[in-house]
Amino acid sequence: MAKTRRKAKNIDLVESFADFKEFKNIDRPTMMRVLDDVFRTLLRKKYGSDENFDIIVNTEKGDLEIWRRREIVTDGEVIDPNKEVAFSEAIQIEEDYEIGEELYEEITLLHFGRRAILAARQTLISRILELENDELYKKYGDRVGEIVTGEVYQIWKREMLVLDDDGNELILPKSEQIGSDFYKKGDTVRSVVKKVEMRNNKPRIILSRTDNMFLAKLLELEVPEIFDGLIAVRRIAREPGDRAKVAVESFDDRVDPVGACVGMKGSRIHGIVRELRNENIDIINFTANTRLLIQRALTPAKVVYMEVDEEIKRASVYLKPDQVSLAIGKGGVNIRLASKLTKYEIDVFRDSEGENEEYDIDIEEFADEIDDWIIKVLQNIGCDTAKSVLDLSVEELVRRTDLEEETIHEIRNILRSEFDDEEI
Repeated sequence: MAKTRRKAKNIDLVESFADFKEFKNIDRPTMMRVLDDVFRTLLRKKYGSDENFDIIVNTEKGDLEIWRRREIVTDGEVIDPNKEVAFSEAIQIEEDYEIGEELYEEITLLHFGRRAILAARQTLISRILELENDELYKKYGDRVGEIVTGEVYQIWKREMLVLDDDGNELILPKSEQIGSDFYKKGDTVRSVVKKVEMRNNKPRIILSRTDNMFLAKLLELEVPEIFDGLIAVRRIAREPGDRAKVAVESFDDRVDPVGACVGMKGSRIHGIVRELRNENIDIINFTANTRLLIQRALTPAKVVYMEVDEEIKRASVYLKPDQVSLAIGKGGVNIRLASKLTKYEIDVFRDSEGENEEYDIDIEEFADEIDDWIIKVLQNIGCDTAKSVLDLSVEELVRRTDLEEETIHEIRNILRSEFDDEEI
């Protein structure tokens, strides 16, 4: 049978340690384990052993109790005062104690002395801060590439301090803000977690609004087909706040990737454009065909023909004189983005000789969208270019190729999408 002895005087542990329960990102079992470990170290220094001590931690109140267990033995037979107590001493505490029973006695922090308590407190603060930093680093390390929403807390010349919902400090550098971004304290800001780095053993969480990941994640939020995996964002090229080009691909033939991203009357893309401070966004169909991808990337300009050097990743593109300025864009933005998107250096030339020539595309350029066997069928009837197919009626193509009418319509829609109405 065990009996307890509780000291009347007890230091106010709530005042001493309650603030530790306010630490963020640390779960309760971890907090209890740290507290237990720190106070057992204190006990070993004071008593030489912590074997016969029980530590009870209340993390919600910031309170803890330390109890020492000692066996009551006959007077004069006490060998280890830490584990045993004489019968005569025990009955002074409570008269009905008997030899062989266990005496539970509460140990207050006053037993350790002020210096030991302060040292333990410093150790505790150090351990918990270290754990909190590790947890925060892990938490945001797993969230790199995700969009977070925070509140602007402080603005400096080169960066801005943002607080998340848990009060964690995030950094949005000036270099990662869109040129026309303007925030004041208390404003809500959306950005993507770009990277997490450790500086002086403290995690530094860097946000970005100019990174391609931000636009990719905004598209994922706005376009359910991207979130569901039916459409993939293949490549992105941006000049933040000015213009962007996005190449998308559909894994379902029934889903038009460009139409899905733009939405009915631009409903889906408009929200993203507003978030990016009116950044104009061109959505194009991705293709593994380099020539076709370059052609699409130079939209709205129409290409007459091009020469591609795949070894040095360079393309010479020839256009009608009135299309050159469209290909280059204001300040050269269109051709820069096209180069980034295609990963090719693009040089634009005026095609004065071919000014009166008709713009056309070789049928083999559509190999990623039209099956090879269908292309061969079309070539067998003399249709080697897109316009040679479009020049024939649906009935004529069905008769000469034996393809189904639905297939012919699909082919014509694919080819037609590369031309203006007046060019067909």
